[in-house]
Amino acid sequence: MSDTVDGRWAEIFGPRYLPVTIILALGVSLFAFNVFLSATALPSAVQELGGVEVISWATTLYLVFAIVGGAAAALIKRRVGSRMALVGLAGVFLFGTLIAATGGAMPQVLLGRAVQGFGEGVVAALCFALIPELFPSRLVPKVFGMQAVVWDIAAFGGPAGAGALTELISWRAAFLINVPLVLVFGLMVILVVPAGGRADGVARFPGLRLAAIGAGTLLVALAAIAPPGSAALLLLGAAISLAGAVWLDRRSAERLMPPDAFSLRTAVGSGLWLFLLMPVAGAATAVYLVLLLQQLWGYGPTLAAALGAVMAIGWSCSSVTVANVRKRSTRRILIRTGPILLACGLLAVLFSLETAQLPILVIGQFAIGMGFGISNGYIMLTIMEASTDGERDRTSTLLPTTQSAGNALGAALAGVAANAAGYAQAATSEAILSAIIPLFLMAVGFAALAWLAALRMVQLAKRTPIAEFASE
Repeated sequence: MSDTVDGRWAEIFGPRYLPVTIILALGVSLFAFNVFLSATALPSAVQELGGVEVISWATTLYLVFAIVGGAAAALIKRRVGSRMALVGLAGVFLFGTLIAATGGAMPQVLLGRAVQGFGEGVVAALCFALIPELFPSRLVPKVFGMQAVVWDIAAFGGPAGAGALTELISWRAAFLINVPLVLVFGLMVILVVPAGGRADGVARFPGLRLAAIGAGTLLVALAAIAPPGSAALLLLGAAISLAGAVWLDRRSAERLMPPDAFSLRTAVGSGLWLFLLMPVAGAATAVYLVLLLQQLWGYGPTLAAALGAVMAIGWSCSSVTVANVRKRSTRRILIRTGPILLACGLLAVLFSLETAQLPILVIGQFAIGMGFGISNGYIMLTIMEASTDGERDRTSTLLPTTQSAGNALGAALAGVAANAAGYAQAATSEAILSAIIPLFLMAVGFAALAWLAALRMVQLAKRTPIAEFASE
């Protein structure tokens, strides 16, 4: 593909690609809105059903099973084809929604959230796999820009919509709003998505590998709420479990991941490390900023959340802006610049909190969003282009799974760093400001590691033959 070939925004919303664009937007929105749903609707659920002590597990189980489902997505697609996989797992998500919405006790709600997570984890991963399958390379940055906007809408509209439904009708209505969305999604998939080829033979169920991925993710989630000493052991166990899953997968005849997953010897492996490390770094503000603004500056929840959302605005604006970049040399500059902006933004937010400077906080938040926005789409595109035709399904479906794992790992590490520095026991503003310094410095350190991974990825991508995607 020539560096001078460009695609227009109008194309992905034109007659040829509009149905597929809508399918991808719906698939991403189901995942995005349900990530934000629980924080708004579940407090009302526990008031009705009891079980406040397990409320956090509604989100934890959703994410754990979403990661497991995403890991299995490529195998499911090969076994039953694209259309059947998307429709079938959307049905699983719908079944989980109905379990949660009709729950008479919190354990039933938790079961429904776990089933929801597995179904939507597969659907979100398969939507990524459809991008190189149904769009030409020149339009892929536009598709990623559109997905960033969907996530931003979910970040703003998800809590507001769920809150309105909960307040005006019931927390159950906030779950049941998924039903029409899933039905529309399934109908459009049947009409638009090709069935796709099915692999011959019967593959062994990768139970051990999926169990290792699930166990590792669960240990990460537990580390986020454990005391520092126990959290360190839990994170060590998670690392062993996840590394074991990758090791077993490389030796399996029916792999879940590309053979060079997380190898620093290839552009794909280095890119996956970059895609994991950036969310780990960004978790410091994602997890703690809204709370810190309430504790340190006395802001109410709405104003604090609005400042937290500045990051999403920066992400959306920048991702849409750079989607028109045509030269690969410029795209590589954007990939290398993303982690630098992320690190600078984190330092600016820390400085603003220590000195009570609101303008610097806004600039820092916007810079963090820009760090993700200018680089994320081209990281994913470069990983897909560097992957071979036979491995592109596995590579594409691993991308959202890797990002979710980065968010989970980042939240756990942020909790460990903050608690180890005494944040949980801090009773004064001075003690809080002292405790968050290690948290932000750790985040900047992970941004630096992400920058090294970006350098390695770009270096290796220059030597890798570039693959074309869907035909024109």
